Amino acid sequence: MNNDQNLPAGNLSTKLPAIAATVQDAVQACHGDVTALLTLLRQLEKLHKEIRDGIFQDCLPDNRQRLYALLKDIESEGGWPYIERMRLQAFLVNLAVDIGEDNPVSKNTNDSLDTENWLEW
Repeated sequence: MNNDQNLPAGNLSTKLPAIAATVQDAVQACHGDVTALLTLLRQLEKLHKEIRDGIFQDCLPDNRQRLYALLKDIESEGGWPYIERMRLQAFLVNLAVDIGEDNPVSKNTNDSLDTENWLEW
């Protein structure tokens, strides 16, 4: 495992706001275009996965002291980074409101669809 810190913290702290601004610009450019926003979300998720499964895993701590320091940082800085996907049930409820349906999906905890209502669509 490689634990070298190739990017100084100061350099990263100046790049992150620029990255965030670029993403915000892309969001504004996609305003009102659900397909473009979905494409943007997919790209962000892809980048997250590439970083997590690639260089991040290669840099994971190889001793207790470094592991402790990483876990302490995760706890103090807001937890593990995670990109949550919208649940299909929530998406369909939003769609139902737009088309005037009362309840197109079942109230099931595993987000499965009520097949009778699904077939009526």
